[in-house]
Amino acid sequence: MSKVTNTIISGTGSYIPDNIVSGEKFLESTFFENGNRIDRENAEIISKFSEITEIVERRYACPDQLNNHIGAKAAAKAIEDAGIDKETLDYIIFCHNFGDIPTGSNRTDVLPSLAAKVKQQLGIINPDCVAYDIIFGCPGWVQGAIQADYYIKSGDAKRVMVIGAETLSRIIDPHDRDSMIFSDGAGAVIFEAEEAAEKRGILAHKTETHAVNYGHLLTMGKGSNPDENSGNFYLKMNGRKLYEFAVIQVPQVIKKAIDKAGLSVDDISIVFVHQANGKMDTAIMKRLFKLYGKDTVPEKLVPMTISWLGNSSVATVPTLLDLVLKGEVQGYNVNPGDVAVFASVGAGMHINAFIHRF
Repeated sequence: MSKVTNTIISGTGSYIPDNIVSGEKFLESTFFENGNRIDRENAEIISKFSEITEIVERRYACPDQLNNHIGAKAAAKAIEDAGIDKETLDYIIFCHNFGDIPTGSNRTDVLPSLAAKVKQQLGIINPDCVAYDIIFGCPGWVQGAIQADYYIKSGDAKRVMVIGAETLSRIIDPHDRDSMIFSDGAGAVIFEAEEAAEKRGILAHKTETHAVNYGHLLTMGKGSNPDENSGNFYLKMNGRKLYEFAVIQVPQVIKKAIDKAGLSVDDISIVFVHQANGKMDTAIMKRLFKLYGKDTVPEKLVPMTISWLGNSSVATVPTLLDLVLKGEVQGYNVNPGDVAVFASVGAGMHINAFIHRF
């Protein structure tokens, strides 16, 4: 019987910062919109924000931690979980958007690559372990997983570690309500080649970039406070338009990946979707099932951590995966044979998804 090469998940790890930031932190903030101070009580602004996004608290990295530090912590846990020799890694792919940003600064550091910094911290000597970064918006980790699949299916690699980590708390505008969405965190996953008689692991994937009409929805821009003259640029988004884009486009990309795998939505056991906005993710799932002519989404299909972890960009999906596999998301687990969707959307605008059978 002939065998196929599968790309399977062999180990996961995550780092959740200890610093819990509740809505109360923003009670003393001064919020602006279109150059004007928002004339509402902050308690009302914070309450409405939580109602819309379902975010109650988020995590910030400690002042002495850089992005590569928290990425390395997640990576070390993934290596231990996989039970492998770190020197056998063929690639380390670090997915982020802003590199290392020191506390109190707005300047990014991406040289050398964060992947190289992680390799150094882990003490990996093997020069054939290639370390590089991906900047692909929030879908970066999912795209890194897709690249890992290409390397493994081509025969070029046996083990690839994909890290997603970000310290968004260092790049947000303190006078922008949207700053309450973002958080810090890190997740890492080891993908490994397996020779088997049946297909499992990554079955199919799909990626799209909608740059011409939607590239402006997530960009860098000046601060909201018109009196600020620091010259700093911050992460900015058009929340309403981004919501509309995601709800329409993401389900279509997920369906293309499911169809490419030769499956139906009824075959899906669990969905690991980018934790951007609780209500948006719910709307995405409803529209996905509508594409298959179904009016309801099964219960316990979509685990969510956004209420207590916020949106940590590239870290949300690998962190969510690790927490579910470690039994830390109540009511959710993964069993052998389960089929999962991994999907994300973000700056670019990029959308991607892959289908994985455990």
